[in-house]
Amino acid sequence: MPIGFENADVICGNANLLIPNATLYHFGVLTSNVHMAWMRAVCGRLEMRYRYSNTIVYNNFPWCSPTDEQRKRIERTAQSILDARALYPDSSLADLYDELTMPPELRKAHQNNDRAVMEAYGFDVKTTTETSCAAALMRIYREM
Repeated sequence: MPIGFENADVICGNANLLIPNATLYHFGVLTSNVHMAWMRAVCGRLEMRYRYSNTIVYNNFPWCSPTDEQRKRIERTAQSILDARALYPDSSLADLYDELTMPPELRKAHQNNDRAVMEAYGFDVKTTTETSCAAALMRIYREM
């Protein structure tokens, strides 16, 4: 699911969602495999496409409580994703995220971000699957 990080000059259209005053930390968590596992578990669909909803997906997402160092690491890995994207100014998100042609530096930046977010949640990076991640997030959600 494409997620951008825009400046205040960008106007959000009605088919998009906007998080005012979002930080690199928010971007890092939302673009991580942890949030994507949640999104795929609870998101609606229109045909085979995901239909992201602020009321169902975002508002119910169980955010972690990172330490200061974990938060800073997520901010750094999120910035690395944006830096990798910036290397390809003529490419759209669709171009950059084509599974067959994704730039290696962008893939590596996402892998590092995924690890940072998983560790902030206390998930074992080597053994956590998408299914076990979604199940753990559901447990956290129930506790909320």
